[in-house]
Amino acid sequence: MTETNTKNKAQVSIRTLAIDDIAPIFHLGEQLFASNLYPTLYRTWDQWEVTGAFNTDPDFCLVATIDQHFAGFLLGTLIEKNENIYGYIRWLGVSPDFHRMGIAKQLVDRFIERIIVEGADTVLMDTDPANEAAINFFQKTGFANPCEHVFLSLDLTKHDYYGKLLKYEQNRTAQLTEKSQRRP
Repeated sequence: MTETNTKNKAQVSIRTLAIDDIAPIFHLGEQLFASNLYPTLYRTWDQWEVTGAFNTDPDFCLVATIDQHFAGFLLGTLIEKNENIYGYIRWLGVSPDFHRMGIAKQLVDRFIERIIVEGADTVLMDTDPANEAAINFFQKTGFANPCEHVFLSLDLTKHDYYGKLLKYEQNRTAQLTEKSQRRP
C-alpha cells in the first residue's frame, strides 16, 4: 500500500524491511543514535540491532521510501507476556532530508495496523529523556503516561578498583596480541 503526502506531493511508500535495506538503516541509525548524543541510553545502536530485527521480526520492521529514495525505518517487535500481547517500537528513524513530511507517523501507523492483526492492544516505546523531539512526536501521536526510568551508569575507567582491573586486562591483551604477532 502506498500513501501520498499531499503537503510535499511526494510519493511515500511503506514496506517490509528487505535484506538490501540493512546497510542504509544501519548507517542512518549511526547518524541518529550516536552514543555521544544519548550517552546514557540503555541500549546502543549497532549492526546487530538491524540484522537481529530482520532475522527475528521481519513483519514488524518497516522501511519508508520517497520516490524510491530511502527515507526512514521502524524496527519493532511483538511481545507476548502471560495473556497480553504488546507491540514495541525499538527504533524509529527518519533521514533529516525527509523530516516534517509525516514519514514517522506513517511508519508508526503501519506498525500499529500490523500488530492489531496479531492481537496486540497496546504499543510501547521508550527513548532517552533528553530526546525531546521523540517525546513530542509520540505524545502528538497519542502515546501517553510518560514516566522516567532510572538508568545508572558506571564509568569503569574512573573507578578505583575496576579502573585498575580494566587497565590491567587491556595491557595483558595488548601483550598477548604482540606476542602472537611475533610468532612465525
